[in-house]
Amino acid sequence: MNYVLGIITGFSGSNTKEVTLKARGQAITTAVDAVEITRHRFMKGLSIGKIAIGTEEMPPREGEGRPMNVSTIEITLTKEAKPNEEAKAMQEAQAAKEKVASSSQV
Repeated sequence: MNYVLGIITGFSGSNTKEVTLKARGQAITTAVDAVEITRHRFMKGLSIGKIAIGTEEMPPREGEGRPMNVSTIEITLTKEAKPNEEAKAMQEAQAAKEKVASSSQV
């Protein structure tokens, strides 16, 4: 649940549109679960923007002869703007332009 709260907190910024989760090894399942819980229970307007998978080579531990490969994942969540939010943002931008234009005419 802490990871879910972390995702929600990441999106609470003023203009945050993306949050990327990174995990490796056995923590991958936790990251995927956190994304799905957040998307389905708390923030219905989220979509998965990109998923990148890979492998990192870890140096050998003491007593081991060869390096270990560890799986990695990066999940990028994007916040879909609601039509009302888009319209409000456009109105605010237009009002700011008009204010600048009227102040330059003085």
